[in-house]
Amino acid sequence: MKTKEQWLDAYQIMKELRSHLDEKEYLALVEEAQRKDMYRLFALYEGKEIVAVTGFKPMITLYYGRFVWVCDLVTSEQHRSKGHGEKLLSFLEEWAIENGYGAVALSSGVAKKEAHRFYQEKMAYDQVSYVFKKVLKS
Repeated sequence: MKTKEQWLDAYQIMKELRSHLDEKEYLALVEEAQRKDMYRLFALYEGKEIVAVTGFKPMITLYYGRFVWVCDLVTSEQHRSKGHGEKLLSFLEEWAIENGYGAVALSSGVAKKEAHRFYQEKMAYDQVSYVFKKVLKS
């Protein structure tokens, strides 16, 4: 998804995961992330309807080497448990391999136990760390 119209279509699903973002802020962040961080946004459709969305970016760090970081992965509430998340995550894994990246990594909120089970049991991801965050006052 590369156009603002496509991003807006995806917003209807993305806001289920990123409810803190209004449409204007979402569009600005997607545009900046694509321009500065190689952020990519993909959607899964059923017919003409978007049912799931993922945003990711290729990265290089000393810890992971060349890898893909999954920034966002969400299936619309009415379409969950139908394999859409598995399809999108599998797509990301294939994209990573085809583009020379050796791993896929992501973080998941501590309260999202169902998501953790999905990543570990269904998708065979290992929990390798905790993620810490500190909001800075400007």
